[in-house]
Amino acid sequence: MSTDAAADRPQITLITPPAFELEVFPDRLARVLDGAEIACVRLALATKDEDMILRAGDACRLVAHERDVAIVIENHVLMVERLGLDGVHLTDGARSVRKVRKDLGADAIVGAFCGTSRHEGMNAGEAGADYAAFGPVGETALGKGERVEFDLFEWWSQVIEVPSIAEGALTADLVAKFGPVTDFFGIGEEIWAAEDPLASLKALMAPLG
Repeated sequence: MSTDAAADRPQITLITPPAFELEVFPDRLARVLDGAEIACVRLALATKDEDMILRAGDACRLVAHERDVAIVIENHVLMVERLGLDGVHLTDGARSVRKVRKDLGADAIVGAFCGTSRHEGMNAGEAGADYAAFGPVGETALGKGERVEFDLFEWWSQVIEVPSIAEGALTADLVAKFGPVTDFFGIGEEIWAAEDPLASLKALMAPLG
């Protein structure tokens, strides 16, 4: 692969499972970070248990920062400073971006998940988001069954400077298709169920060379 091709290759945002065992997961995370080039880790816990979030966030931050990888947390803005994280991933589109950017400052990562809405993504970018994530890209029985169209990413890559993330139910075929038009792939559920998440990640990204 040429240097130009490498520069154009989408980067990876690694999304944690919604729940994991603290005795096991940090080692699994470390193995993936050691074996693949990861731009950012997203702590995406489903629990509302503050103590659990603090302990999980602490463990994952240590693993990520030891390897100079940024780490953000889904939605829990107050945890960013408390845990020494790099920023937050908001799941309510553009709604909170402006306020959170003001609260966390210019240096923090503030990202927004915008579903399948081009309009929401544009609003998030204008409000100060560092990226707009769209999904699901693949077929899933979850949510309303909507999928983000290839055309959105194609248009976004040509018109908008704010980086995009393609995520949700990714397959190797979809990685091959969306690779030329997205800046990042958000990968999580696709690999963590595998016995060897790193091998699973490499297989998923293989079409990009």
